[in-house]
Amino acid sequence: MSIEWKGIFPAITTKFTANDELDLPLFEKNLKAQLAAGIDGIILGGSLGEASTLTAAEKETLVKYSVEKVAGKIPVVLNIAEGATAEAVKQAQLAQEWGAKGLMLLPPMRYKSDERETAAYFKAVASSTDLPIMIYNNPVDYKVDVTLAIFEELAAFKNVQAVKESTRDVSNVTRMINRFGNRFKILCGVDTLALEEMVLGAVGWVGGLVCAFPAETVAIYRLVKAGRVAEALEIYRWFLPLLELDLHAKLVQYIKLAETRAGLGSEHVRAPRLTLIGKEREQVLSVIDTALANRAELPDYLSIGALAHAK
Repeated sequence: MSIEWKGIFPAITTKFTANDELDLPLFEKNLKAQLAAGIDGIILGGSLGEASTLTAAEKETLVKYSVEKVAGKIPVVLNIAEGATAEAVKQAQLAQEWGAKGLMLLPPMRYKSDERETAAYFKAVASSTDLPIMIYNNPVDYKVDVTLAIFEELAAFKNVQAVKESTRDVSNVTRMINRFGNRFKILCGVDTLALEEMVLGAVGWVGGLVCAFPAETVAIYRLVKAGRVAEALEIYRWFLPLLELDLHAKLVQYIKLAETRAGLGSEHVRAPRLTLIGKEREQVLSVIDTALANRAELPDYLSIGALAHAK
């Protein structure tokens, strides 16, 4: 399966039991809700998926389980976030063996690489696999800016096809398009900027709150791409207080709490993370429960899917 890199790609959370083991039945429940809502792909082992706490064996289980459950309907993408180039290359090769159809690739972790080093890292991974790759550009959280000059070098690699645009600068969408045209598919990676970036030309959304609210997320995307921005904006305004939960250092705990309240997950996280308590939990619950009590009314967005995907 090739990847179109268009539409909604949830950075899906990893579900754990109270005994800190993978909770595959709960994972499947969430996955089924995502598929029913009309998502276009899933990303495993991202920041929201608690990647740094997962073992290689757990990643293998998640990839193989997801591939089985989606049954070819959508592509399964594995995130790579490694400190050493050799480990990133190894992870890319394993992902392909396990059945993943694409990769999301972060710059080197735990070291602030310069432009030459960052480009060399990406090139090494891209050269080691024929899987389609989406570069994750998030200088705010990961301190490495994937510059236009780096993308210029990466354009020589056919399998480097997309970017998760998380610079927090919406004008970067226009910079990328002005420089590269449609060479790199742009997917917004910041929940609170998704509608704005899609209007500017981003063709997809790598979402966080979609894990708890898949239908609303897909509806916004399809309405925007069908030219029905005013309708999308009404849903987006309702959604924004929830989307802001994605910007916090505890986004995993916040989004898992939202999944729990929406009936699609649990609050279990893996240490060193701890579940929310006290005033903080009450404040986050207030945001979530207020939104649930006033949930946006959605149009029949699935019926406009063909038009949305044609744009």
